[in-house]
This record gives sequence, structure tokens and C-alpha cells, in this order.
Amino acid sequence: MTPAEQSRRAAEICALAPVVPVLVVEDASRAAGLARALVAGGLPALEVTLRTPSALDVIRAMAEVPGGIVGAGTLLTPADVKAAKAAGALFGVSPGATDRIIGACEDEELPLLPGAVTATEVMTLLEKGYTVQKFFPAETSGGAAALKAIGAPIPQVRFCPTGGIGMKNVGDYLGQKTILCVGGSWVAPAAAVASGDWSKIETLAREAAALPRAAFPR
Repeated sequence: MTPAEQSRRAAEICALAPVVPVLVVEDASRAAGLARALVAGGLPALEVTLRTPSALDVIRAMAEVPGGIVGAGTLLTPADVKAAKAAGALFGVSPGATDRIIGACEDEELPLLPGAVTATEVMTLLEKGYTVQKFFPAETSGGAAALKAIGAPIPQVRFCPTGGIGMKNVGDYLGQKTILCVGGSWVAPAAAVASGDWSKIETLAREAAALPRAAFPR
């Protein structure tokens, strides 16, 4: 799967909803319930970060939930890519982009949302064929204003910014036409996940799913 093909699929996934939940799940027994709540609330694309020992088990469980499209975040090595694909991940997300990660995603045919935070990084990925990229870490790198400035001369690249985004500032991002969606963890608070408060999570997901996007005018 070429970078261009990966970006086409990434664009389709990003178009599904304004927010891709970024999930750090410690207890795999909570995975299916969490996925069902988020999907029911209108957020089908789910990024499970490989930051916990249970992450691959979480991906396996979520991959069984109807309507969900589960991806693996925090891909750092080719081994991560291979393990995520074997667990059922349908897309991958990396905080940056190396030739080894890019090559592994090509080999495993796993659509990659590669991370970039400077104009040079964005242009380098564009040269490789990636027209959909992750802007990370968003808020500490200048936020929506910085991404607007970077994206203005490179309009052929579209973004999914992640990092420090919540309901208070999400509109600053989704109001830009080059932003397809955002990644955020606020839709799955740790306390609600730990207690199995799926009603609360579904409500948060519905609020996020209803957010307007300049990239997809209604």
C-alpha cells in the first residue's frame, strides 16, 4: 500500500466524524463496552494508543465491535506496526514519521496517519505521497493558529491535529478547511472508563459527533 493509497484511506476514516477518540486503556475488559459507547455516540474511528501492556488486547476486543474502525496509535517501530495489524488494527497513527515506520506500513498494508509538526516535516511527507497527516503535539506547537499558518502555503495537505484539544478549543481547529478531524481523549475520561459509565461516554461522543466542520459544510 503506497503512501498515496494510505492517505486516501486515512481521509475516508477521518471523514467519518469530527473527532477520533485517542484511547489509553489499562483494562482490556473495558474495551468492548467503551467501543460500543463511542460508536453508539457517533464516533466510529477509534485510536488505541500502544502505551499500555493491554493495548493489543484492547484492539482485539474493539475490532469485534460492529460499526467500529479500530486503529493503533503510538506506532514507534516496525514491530509495533506488525503487532497492531495482527491484532486487528485497520489504520495506524505515529507521533512522527521515520523511513522504517513508513516502510513497515507499506509492507503490512496498514494505512498510516504520520505525525508532523513543522513545515519541513509536512513537505517531506508530502513528497513521499502523504496528503493526510497528524499535527502533533498540536497545542504545545502553536495550536490552531500555527497549523493555519503552516497549512496556508501547503493546501494539498489535510490534517488531524492531536494533543491538548478539548471542547473549549476544538472549534478553532474544525473551523479550518484543511482539518478533516481532530484527535481527542476528552470523550473517554479515565474515571468513566474505569467505572464503566458508558452512558456518560456515549453522551460525550454525541456532543463531539455533532460538532461542525469547515471541511465538510452541512
